[in-house]
Amino acid sequence: MFQSRRLFLARGASLGAAVAASGVAGCALPFGGPGVAAPAAGVTRVSLGAVTATTVSDGFAARPLADPEFVRNVPVATVRAALAEAGLPTDRVDVPFNPLIVDVRGQRVLFDVGNGEFGAPTSGTLLKNMAAAGISPDSITAVVFSHFHGDHINGLRNKAGAIAFPKARILVPAAEWNWWMDDARMNAAPEGMRGAFAGVRRVFGPIASSVTRFEAGVEVLPGIRSIAAYGHTPGHTAFTIDGGSRRLMYWADTTNVAALFVRNPEWAVMFDMDPEAARQVRRRLADRVVAEDMVLAGYHLTGSAIGTLGRRGNGYEFTAYKA
Repeated sequence: MFQSRRLFLARGASLGAAVAASGVAGCALPFGGPGVAAPAAGVTRVSLGAVTATTVSDGFAARPLADPEFVRNVPVATVRAALAEAGLPTDRVDVPFNPLIVDVRGQRVLFDVGNGEFGAPTSGTLLKNMAAAGISPDSITAVVFSHFHGDHINGLRNKAGAIAFPKARILVPAAEWNWWMDDARMNAAPEGMRGAFAGVRRVFGPIASSVTRFEAGVEVLPGIRSIAAYGHTPGHTAFTIDGGSRRLMYWADTTNVAALFVRNPEWAVMFDMDPEAARQVRRRLADRVVAEDMVLAGYHLTGSAIGTLGRRGNGYEFTAYKA
């Protein structure tokens, strides 16, 4: 199902040259913490020795708090108080989008691809920010998806249908693929979900035969292992990346806005398709990150969207790395 390790090693020499040319090869690792750099606005590079992690902003979306359903199980007044405590505006919620690029074992892997040409005016900046940092789309050897919400998949193909990362393998969670690509389920879905099903088919339908599907718990690529994190969507998947000085977890949409859902993991965001399963995943993955002292990256985390996680009362506190 997966290409052999030999193929990735064969790619390694040319990829290494591309990494060096792009300036993403990472700075030296100081004692006690990672080397952090900002090669361009909206881009943060973290060196973990043999592994380099780079978060690239795809912009953000602002949601007015007039919608009482953004946090399903908490009154709006409580949400406003939490935003005020964090020093954030209380009339809206700014949701950031932060795809992750990892250089590991001769690969350059992009996790999730942003909104592309299909997002709000304040989003769809992944390719622009990559270019500013000297990261070519052609240098991406694999694109790995965490799940199929539009803000994660729409950037794979533009409105003309062209693939944004033409030399990359496309890998997706089998559980997510099986759920969204089920025609009977799509036909039985409520009207409000039809657009999401159509979006998945727009992105993946024309390239379905070349998409690799992986199971939870497997080594998806050398050094990258998938973790079942079902709840946000039926096949939502997180990943650990090994081989560096510290293990890295990319937990995708395990939480949304950090000031709300990292600090208050019992709160349910409106986008969680199974709120109770998503709540359990938040606790399980957060406890693991803390216990194993992992570096944490998340698609909707704040600031650089990569940093550390600690305990805070009955919840957690995310601290983003700064260059």
